[in-house]
Amino acid sequence: MIVVTGATGNIGRPLVAALAEAGEDVVAVSRNAQPDGLPAGVRSAQADLGDFASIKPVLQGADAFFILLAGELNGPGEAAVNLIDIAKEAGVKRVVLVSSQLAGTRTDTASHNRLREFEAAVRESGLEYTILQPAGFASNAYAWVESVRGRRTVFAPFGDVALPVIDPADIADVAVAALREDGHSGQTYVLTGPEAVGPRRQAAMFSEVLGEEVTYVELTREQATEAMSQFMPEAVVKGTLDVLGSPLPVEQKVSPDVEKVLGRPARPFSEWVARNLPVFK
Repeated sequence: MIVVTGATGNIGRPLVAALAEAGEDVVAVSRNAQPDGLPAGVRSAQADLGDFASIKPVLQGADAFFILLAGELNGPGEAAVNLIDIAKEAGVKRVVLVSSQLAGTRTDTASHNRLREFEAAVRESGLEYTILQPAGFASNAYAWVESVRGRRTVFAPFGDVALPVIDPADIADVAVAALREDGHSGQTYVLTGPEAVGPRRQAAMFSEVLGEEVTYVELTREQATEAMSQFMPEAVVKGTLDVLGSPLPVEQKVSPDVEKVLGRPARPFSEWVARNLPVFK
């Protein structure tokens, strides 16, 4: 049995679907009592990783455990080792943790301390483990839904600063391999897209896929801060803009890990746009 947290998110949904298609016994965990759209045969469970006790009964009989912390859970909380101990007591043998590339590249940032704590707990657990460190998500472009749909415009700062954003479906595919196959224990995979692209080029990709002109409008850092502060804490906004505006060389580098694990290149940003095109029309 494989227990998947974050089962209704951008990674969790394709992960649950792929595991179910492969014939695995899957328990999809979310905060909702009855999440929509789960594949036939997948059981759902209501639990919250903000409350480790709620996950304890779900893990009974599980062989593998996929851990994904929602954004607000990246702050202080119960000691990460406690969750790993619960998993071990339940009989879990294999853990796959979604962390972040920034947990490794920006070790002085407080915003990723919680993920680093979970990484340490997993590494020291004695279980088979795999840690996934994805770059920025292609799905962050959902922030442009209203402006693309209504005005065929992308508003973003740092138009020509390129980063190799990763399709969440590729993260899910790597997670499937790590959960089901041998040979991934003890590995930390940095997951990126196949090329670095900036917001201006992303807007051009929207134009190509939509068949209509999508204009790019560059925001100043101050304008971006104001917009992002409506739904992000100040420290997270600053850290995010630091990465978007002044990435380290390693953060602009394409990692080989997706292709190493899956035997195919990572999906380009344009493929993510094409797959999600109805949302932007």
